[in-house]
Amino acid sequence: MLLYIVKRLLSLIPVLFVISVVIFLIMHITPGDPAAIMLGEEATEDQIQELREELGLNTPLVQQYVDWVINVVQGDLGYSYFMKQSVTSALISHLGPTFSLAVLAQIVALVIAIPAGIMAATRRGSLSDQSLMAFSLFGMSVPSFLLALFLILVIGVQLRWLPIAGFQPLSDGLWNSLQYLILPAISLGTIQAALIARMTRTSMLEVLHANFIKTARAKGVKERNIVYRHALRNAFLPILTVIGQTFGTLVAGGVVTETIFNIPGIGQMVVNSIERRDYPVIQGVILFITVSYVFINLMIDLLYAYIDPRVRLERK
Repeated sequence: MLLYIVKRLLSLIPVLFVISVVIFLIMHITPGDPAAIMLGEEATEDQIQELREELGLNTPLVQQYVDWVINVVQGDLGYSYFMKQSVTSALISHLGPTFSLAVLAQIVALVIAIPAGIMAATRRGSLSDQSLMAFSLFGMSVPSFLLALFLILVIGVQLRWLPIAGFQPLSDGLWNSLQYLILPAISLGTIQAALIARMTRTSMLEVLHANFIKTARAKGVKERNIVYRHALRNAFLPILTVIGQTFGTLVAGGVVTETIFNIPGIGQMVVNSIERRDYPVIQGVILFITVSYVFINLMIDLLYAYIDPRVRLERK
């Protein structure tokens, strides 16, 4: 298992290299001069060039990339042009709201999806199966921002059950924090629930028709035990993959939801930084999200190999 982990970690090096190059180039070929934006419309060309020199923007692009990578490897993501603090500090201060929202949205998705997928598979062709599949199609078709606006109008404005915008940290009390996250978590988690429910149904259907399930039924094993002890356990590997991918999507894809609900997460920070051409922040946040996504998938692969040793043998 240790050798497998080392091989998987080494395989990430070229992936991370390509990611770093792409992120760096995208930021520097995007139109807009951060020095000109910082100084305003009345700045002279000499002042702009002086600030570009100070920020290191006149250095050759390759040198800028090498310096950036060396600093990143040492844990230094740079210094924000506008927030006047290190990117690492800004990232840490905005990570809490994003992570809280992603975790709650994932819980919402799992609570809806796993029981729904199992019910649909065990009652294939029934009205409940068709209803659940229609719900999953609806969940995948409706954009999260549209569902967010619907929840704000009905639950927030009409019924006044929950606040429609803002954020309270967990240190202010569990309910005080949760009431601000429930609506955005539902709007964000519903789409992921639809994906996980469909995968759960498909995977469960494959296992429920396997020979060892037929043998268990022939031996008189209770249907409940067949579903939850035998079928779900063997069907869980592809479901686990989708869960890992959806969590990465929740962390990276909450930009619109954070903006609609005015949550001060890293998504909102990226939007503000793009408007200001704050390259160090954009590069740092995108790199963090991408690397997080890569390592979440790595963890899923390792769990895969731990649960099913055949995976390790196949990749030797």
